[in-house]
This record gives sequence, structure tokens and C-alpha cells, in this order.
Amino acid sequence: MNFFKHTFLALLLIAVVGKTTAQQPPRVVIIGFDGFSAEGFNTIKHPNIDKLFADGVVSVTTRPVMPSVTLPNWTSHLTGSGPEEHGVTNNSWTVAKHELEPIDKDAEGYYPSIFKVLKEQIPNVKTAYYWNWLELVNSMNKKYFDESAFEEKDAYTQNYEKAINFMDANRKDPTLVFLYSVHTDHAGHGFGWMSPEYIAAVEKADVAVGDLIKALQAKDLFKNTHFLLITDHGGINKGHGGTSMREMQVPWAAVGPKIKKLGLTDFYNSNKNTALVVARLFNIKEDKLPKSWTGVAPKVIFK
Repeated sequence: MNFFKHTFLALLLIAVVGKTTAQQPPRVVIIGFDGFSAEGFNTIKHPNIDKLFADGVVSVTTRPVMPSVTLPNWTSHLTGSGPEEHGVTNNSWTVAKHELEPIDKDAEGYYPSIFKVLKEQIPNVKTAYYWNWLELVNSMNKKYFDESAFEEKDAYTQNYEKAINFMDANRKDPTLVFLYSVHTDHAGHGFGWMSPEYIAAVEKADVAVGDLIKALQAKDLFKNTHFLLITDHGGINKGHGGTSMREMQVPWAAVGPKIKKLGLTDFYNSNKNTALVVARLFNIKEDKLPKSWTGVAPKVIFK
């Protein structure tokens, strides 16, 4: 009799634990390195990034939107659309001064972002935005951020610490964290893409990823978290903005419970797709997304 009693209790415990795991709130961390080219990804050693995405999917043929410059592309990542829709066509865009009107906008004049979508559709969701290139946030409506922080002079370590603390404080809530650094791009502009200085900058970015993983593991925040690695463009010589393949192919990676283990693989992908992937990770159905969004969530990457 005791055998059957213990077996029943064990099965009940497994069921309860399984249900609890299944009901854990989604946590998504978007790691962004500006100017991280596919050429750099293929050439430079980045063991921590490799380890993080070993059980997920990695693309090195993802296309930036045109022009291959910073603000249009990061806006596209976070709004599921291209410049022809969101209207951000250059790095000097502000909500008060721009030429091309967006085809859709909120009450303050901003194109709908993934942060807006989450805030309007998921109760208790927490969102955070960390950056170190001043103009980056100009195309985002900050009212959809629970926390945001800018770090000066290309620094990023304080923002990483803030992001970890934010996730710790909100571990019981659905959480989206956008964690960006521009130091890789500035190394390309200052010394040239694939210069020793650029390579060192990418290696520093990889170390930051390793430190992030260790910190999240120590706080029991790593398991069941989805991670994305994204960038805006590649580079050639000391610039970018053109249509060469060195500028127009970038790495893009994802890992987590809902992502297949595909490794390095080719699939049709664009910077416009990132917001739709994030939405799917938060279980938001396509018919609940803004009708103006033009990206797609690549079905091949999902379990």
C-alpha cells in the first residue's frame, strides 16, 4: 500500500512542478550590439555568445532594412516594420522633426513598438530599455518603459547591472529587457571594420555576454529565459549605409524554451521580424498585432 501511496505522491509532485514550470511568466532579453557584422561574427572568436545560443538558432544572412544605418534599423527591430512604414529614414529623426510621416502612430506621434503591444495586451508586464548611444531612443515612446537608462561614453557595465537587478526585482512578472551597446560600431568607425580595435570591441561584447549569463544563473534567472542577439548593420572600411553584402548581412540569433535547436542555419529573415518573434514568445497572436506591421515571425525557428 505504501508503494502505491508513494508512487501517487511522486506523480502528483511531478505534475505540480510541470504545471508550475509551464506557467512561469515569459522573460525575454534582447542583446543588441551596434555594427556587429556577419563578417565579424564569422571571423572573431566569441565563445560566450556561441555557448548561449548553442541550443538555439543562428543566422548570419539576416538582412538589415535600407538604409543600412543605425536608427532606421533599430526602429525596425522593435516595430516590426521598415522605414517606408515607420518613417525613420536617418539618424537625425525625432518625433518633432522628420520628413516621412509614419503610416501609423500613437497619440504622441510614435509608430507602435513591441513595448506598446506588450503594455496594452499583457497584465503586469515589465519592460526595460538600456542604451548608450543618445539618439537611439528617439523613435521610441518612453511611456511604455518601466525602466530606462542611458550610459555615457560608450560604457555599458552599469546598464548590464541595472538590467540584472530589474529582472531580479520583477522575476514573477512577464518581462522584456532591451540591452544595447554602441561600442562595437564606434570601433568600426574609428578604426575600420575588422581592424584589431574592432575585433577587440567584439571580444569585449562577448565577455559582457558571459558575465550576464553568470549573473543570471547565480540569481536563478537564466533557466527558461529567451535570449535574442541582434544588430543593425555591418560595415566596410570605416563606414556603412550602402548596399554591399558586408553592410547588408548581419547575425541574428535566438534561444529559449520555444526555439528549436537548429544551430547555424539559413532562413529568410529581416530586422523587421524581431518584434514579431518577441510577440510570439509572449504568446501574442498575430491578429492582435498592429495591422501596420509588415514583418513576419519565421515559423521554422519555433518548436
